[in-house]
Order: sequence, then C-alpha cells, then structure tokens
Amino acid sequence: MTRSVPEWIGRTPDTPAPPRVRLRVFEAHGGTCYLTDRKIRPGDDWDLEHITALCNGGENRENNLAPALKSAHQEKTKQDVAQKAKNDRVRKKHLGIHDTKQKLPFGRRSKLKRKISGEVVER
Repeated sequence: MTRSVPEWIGRTPDTPAPPRVRLRVFEAHGGTCYLTDRKIRPGDDWDLEHITALCNGGENRENNLAPALKSAHQEKTKQDVAQKAKNDRVRKKHLGIHDTKQKLPFGRRSKLKRKISGEVVER
C-alpha cells in the first residue's frame, strides 16, 4: 500500500511536528495513548511521543511518533534517559574509560601529593 501523502521527517531532532502531522498520527492510532491504551478525550493533555527515543537512536519522523498522555510521556522519558545513562556507563567501562566516583587520596587526580618523606604538598 502506498501513501497518498509523503511521510513527514523533521529537519533536526528538535523540529516539532506540524499540526497536520499531529492529526495524522492521532488518527492513525485511533486517538488512544499508546503507553496506557486509554482513549484520549477532549481536554486531556497529550504529546507526540517518540516510540524509540531520540537519545536512544530513534528518528524524528512520522512513523516513530505516537500520541501519549502527558503524565505517561513524562514517565517514559525518565526511563529513556535512565536507560541511555546506563548504556553510556556500561560502554565507558567496557572501553576502559570508566571514571571512578571517588578519587583516591593523594592519587593522580588529587590536588595534593605525598612525598616519599611523608610531607604533603600541592601539585
């Protein structure tokens, strides 16, 4: 089946979807929140949600958008950001560039240094 209207693709990740695209996505999903499966009623606050988050490799295009109630959207965004942070930590550790949270006293990154004599001086 071919589309009668070309798919919308945002120029940048920050480009908001125009109203005509919001309407198409809303109607394509039958007016239901794709996160809670609840019908979006008039007066409900809703957003267009990226199914695969942009920070996790998703694209800003029409087939990656779905309507979501604002509260459910905020929860999913928190989960997406947490997942991205975990992926980054695991990747850095795997590559050997994991940064420790606590510095060793008198270690290489410390502002102080201890001489062999035991004297403590600034680096």
